[in-house]
Amino acid sequence: MSSFSRNINTIQDYQEVVSALENYVEGLRTGNIEKLQKSFHQDAIMYGHWEGHLIEGDIKNLYDSVERHGSAPDLKAHIDVLHKTTTTALGRIEYEGNAAGKDGIDYHSLLKIKGEWVVISKVFHVYDK
Repeated sequence: MSSFSRNINTIQDYQEVVSALENYVEGLRTGNIEKLQKSFHQDAIMYGHWEGHLIEGDIKNLYDSVERHGSAPDLKAHIDVLHKTTTTALGRIEYEGNAAGKDGIDYHSLLKIKGEWVVISKVFHVYDK
């Protein structure tokens, strides 16, 4: 079989990416920072606007926000894998009802490192209510 017709995007691969993003959503839902940390590379970054302020830099900003706001037991989320290669993926998570009562959208860049999918960057938008 020639290499150009080989399927590099198996259902299992997509399920692994979705699983990493579901872990992130569950960490938000439960307010579990340790669970969130498992979803992100230790040097991950995030950028976006929150209540008129640019949030930028270290993923610790997310952990601080979850610590401040707590769990989001009514969080609803929809996960899409926008694109995937054997080592990279782009995910989109649309959500309603985070711990601060806000709705928004996250775009996550993931990298497969040592067989595990981790988020290396998060870009987000929070909608006005």
